Parts: sequence; structure tokens; C-alpha cells
Amino acid sequence: MDVRRAGERYSGGDAEGGIESFHAFSFGSHYDPDNLRFGAVIACNEERLAPFAGFDEHPHSHTEIVTWVVEGELTHRDSTGHETRVHPGDVQRLSSAGGVRHVERNDADVPLTFVQMWLAPLSPGGDPSYEIVHGIADSTPYAVPEAGAMLHVRRLGPGERTAIPDAPHVYAHVVRGEVTLDGERLGPGDAARITNAEGLEAVGETGAELLLWEMT
Repeated sequence: MDVRRAGERYSGGDAEGGIESFHAFSFGSHYDPDNLRFGAVIACNEERLAPFAGFDEHPHSHTEIVTWVVEGELTHRDSTGHETRVHPGDVQRLSSAGGVRHVERNDADVPLTFVQMWLAPLSPGGDPSYEIVHGIADSTPYAVPEAGAMLHVRRLGPGERTAIPDAPHVYAHVVRGEVTLDGERLGPGDAARITNAEGLEAVGETGAELLLWEMT
């Protein structure tokens, strides 16, 4: 298990434009050949947008983009005609496939924080697609078959336990609160990259929210 702390993330964004970004993997000008991906995950970015700030229209291709809102409301628009508002508890996925353009904004008067995870598809190309699941439950994993991956959301109370999926690769990201995982205490923004996970548990030290990517 390889633990990466929130303070180790690469910082970026546009301070004057009201954007703060924290990258868990090599991103843009932050290049580390030993930190390009883990399993299918090629990016896990924490984005903080001030009121009325956002990312203007920009392109993506050959990437599965999954977004989890921590607080606030995210406005999404894309070149295939989708326009939605994403709230805490919703899972949003944009399959950029052969190419798509989109806009991400905070159109509200309160700050917005979201975690965005990029996964490499098993096969490039195809037609872009979009999906949003409102209010996903803990017991409902979200499959991204295009990347051979499954997202599990775990919300824990103090002392509550949850099993870590047995899988060749598991990427665990703490959204809020604190958990103990295989003897390591993890806090907000911390992550663990687990290879050949078997028989592991996470325990809530406080009320906590945990995102787990199970990957083949």
C-alpha cells in the first residue's frame, strides 16, 4: 500500500480566476515519470472554484471523466448538448471517447469543491457519452466498464468498518473525515494506492466519506 498525503499533491489552477487545483498525479507542467497513473486512474484532482468562477470550454478525448462534488453545485455543459447541475452525492461521468468539449462552472454565490478522477479506457475512440446518477447509495457501486473499473462510495460513522474490494488495484481517496486503513490513518485529501488488495478494511475514526476505485 502506497499512501500519498494531501500535502504532497501538485498545486495549480488560476488564483486570479478563482480556481485552486490539487493534483495527485502528473498533470500539465507537473511531470513525474514515476507518477503517471495507478491502474486505470490517470488523474485525481481536487478543484476549488470561487463563486462564479470556472473552466471555459476545453477539449478531452480518450478519457473517462468521473466527478464527485464535495460541497456546492457544479454546472456542466458539453458539446453533445448536455447541461446539468451536479450536487453532493451525485456521480457524473463524461466519456470523452473520440473527442468532446465541455464547460465546468460554479454559477452559485458560494464556493464549490469537487473531486475529478480521470481513467484510461481499455480501447480508444468511439462516440462520447454522458451520465449522471443522482444521490448514489453506499450499496450501489458505479461501473465504468470502458475502463475496467468500479467506483464504491463509503460513508462511515466513528468506529464503523467497511471492506476494501479484493482486486489487483484499488485506489482509495478520503473526501472528508478520517479513516484507518491497514494501520495508516488517512485524512481529507489523502489517498492510498493498493496493489493486490485482499482482506483489508477501512475503519471510520470520525464521520468520513471514502471513494474506492476497484480495478481489474
